[in-house]
Amino acid sequence: MRHRSILAALLAATALALLGARASSADPGQGQHRGHRLVFVQTNELSGNAIAVYRRGNDGQLTRVGTYGTGGLGGAALPGTESDRLATQGSLALDQGTLIAVNAGSNTVSAFRVHGQALELESVTPSGGQFPASVAIHDDLAYVLNSGGTGVVQGFRIGPHGLSPIAGSARALGLANTTPPNFLMSPGQVGFTPDGRQLLVTTKASTSSIDVFQVGNDGQLSAAPVANPSATPVPFAFTFGAGDRLVAGEAGASSVTTYGIQASGTLVDPKSQTDGQGALCWILRVGDVYFVTNTASNDLSSFRIDPLGQPVLLNAVAATTNPGPIDLASSGGYLYAETGINGTVDEFAFGPNGTLTPIGSVDDLPPGIEGIAAS
Repeated sequence: MRHRSILAALLAATALALLGARASSADPGQGQHRGHRLVFVQTNELSGNAIAVYRRGNDGQLTRVGTYGTGGLGGAALPGTESDRLATQGSLALDQGTLIAVNAGSNTVSAFRVHGQALELESVTPSGGQFPASVAIHDDLAYVLNSGGTGVVQGFRIGPHGLSPIAGSARALGLANTTPPNFLMSPGQVGFTPDGRQLLVTTKASTSSIDVFQVGNDGQLSAAPVANPSATPVPFAFTFGAGDRLVAGEAGASSVTTYGIQASGTLVDPKSQTDGQGALCWILRVGDVYFVTNTASNDLSSFRIDPLGQPVLLNAVAATTNPGPIDLASSGGYLYAETGINGTVDEFAFGPNGTLTPIGSVDDLPPGIEGIAAS
């Protein structure tokens, strides 16, 4: 049963003003289709992957309105009992009405078109590698990160009938992972810079590097990336801040690190701050606040970035969660945190200075969920 707080409605009325948030300053995919107020959750079930669609109420709480099979299978990184079965950020990506999901267990990616509260499956396409786990979108260009084996990024065009692979776009990362990969060694995320001219991949414990490819006008990548050692160990997830500065979650020291990105792909001027918690991995920008999940300590922290790029810890524990918090999404004045062990989506209302107030939890999902996006 869900506990519904009257306080939630009052918090919602002031949340956006408190944050100073705008859709343009949130992560890609957030703030789209605002009239429909939807949250999409990837079930990642080994027997058949699916997308659960939830409508966000005026109080911020979620009600399921549909479930849509992806036509593929979910997956589990080794050993298979961890909270993050895909071990990545960005396994479900939403942009301009297109929703792309990974099917790590069948090495495919699925593209849906969002129609109101419904999804239409447009294509199920080979991912170009083994254990697809993260997706990046910029305009009509998508890249999929395949985490198994050597690690491969594969390019696609987004068209009226889903995804079409770009011939010759695959690039190997030179890793030495198993298939499925170990969750600590598998790469953490693929993502474009805001201008779309570079593509980044974090390698986590495999090499503790942030690889930067150049992106050509034809969608092809440079033959090899610039491999940048991370400032602290195990770079995992990332977003971007003011001036397109890279803002990364790095799990080894449970820290947020920012970097300048040069045109050459070299990262410069790193600045780090730990939250003092356990295994900071996922990160989401909402306005000028950066929320992170600490999967080993079952809580969320919040940061700001000062004008010089230094992360500033606002709240070491902005909220506690169900066991194993992983991916985050925001919609309106609310934050949603997946937890992979119990299979919940914990719901929070934004407060001032990076604080969060719990308002409920969705508990109709299976353990092992991973991937969340919101409009």
